[in-house]
Amino acid sequence: MKTPAEILAKNDNGLPQQSWTSRTPTGNQEQGTKTAQRELTVEVKTLVNMIFARFMAIYGHKFKSCFETQDEIRIAKREWALSLGGYTEHELVAAIDYCKEHSAWMPTISEFLDVLRTQTGDHGLPATKHAYEEACLNADKASTHKWTHPAIYHAGKATGWFRLRTEDEVDVFPDFRYNYDVISRRVRAGEQLDLPVAVALPDKSDDTLFAFIQSWGEEHNLKPEVASKWLFYLTKPKGTKVRKRFQQQAQVEANAMGITLPDDYQ
Repeated sequence: MKTPAEILAKNDNGLPQQSWTSRTPTGNQEQGTKTAQRELTVEVKTLVNMIFARFMAIYGHKFKSCFETQDEIRIAKREWALSLGGYTEHELVAAIDYCKEHSAWMPTISEFLDVLRTQTGDHGLPATKHAYEEACLNADKASTHKWTHPAIYHAGKATGWFRLRTEDEVDVFPDFRYNYDVISRRVRAGEQLDLPVAVALPDKSDDTLFAFIQSWGEEHNLKPEVASKWLFYLTKPKGTKVRKRFQQQAQVEANAMGITLPDDYQ
């Protein structure tokens, strides 16, 4: 059996041996590279470094006895990173604190995942990233979708279905994460959340706005993303400064095409 040093041995070019670094032993190499990059983001690597630093402080010599070399720690960190994608820092810190109080030794990956599922999966709450993806995929049918958990619906509603449909993840995910975290804490405290039910006159203002933006964009021969960007101000409350500011910024761009933006959609 190869040692960690042999596994990480370099070839004549000074690079790690391909057979040990490749995520895909056969198939498209470029696709395999993109998969690895997607799985091991900088955020995940940073969180894993935080986990190992906490465990080293908590377990002391017991932690050091789990790894004979720095290469072993590096390999272990990669495996942890591949296993923990999708969990937030708040969830990971809560799991670490649980291990500190209940385990005399550093947990294995499977044991830590069990703790995470207990901490974040109680009451059926999925991981934040998974909840966000479900909210985005079903933002156009929020009232009829069969939600994995009511907390996802309420976090999506608090964030704004239109924003989840139209804004980039880098802009809207932090707000969704905050809302979901707040609602999840309420669930863990025992609060019962209700899902929407059909009513005689359902509020479809958000859907109406979305339909208006689509038709308005088609009328002016604009790409959907351009129409959504320009008319984003319509999602803001009437008479507010922020709505006026977004409208003025969008009108500057629209002037180049001789288009006058609408003041409202109803």
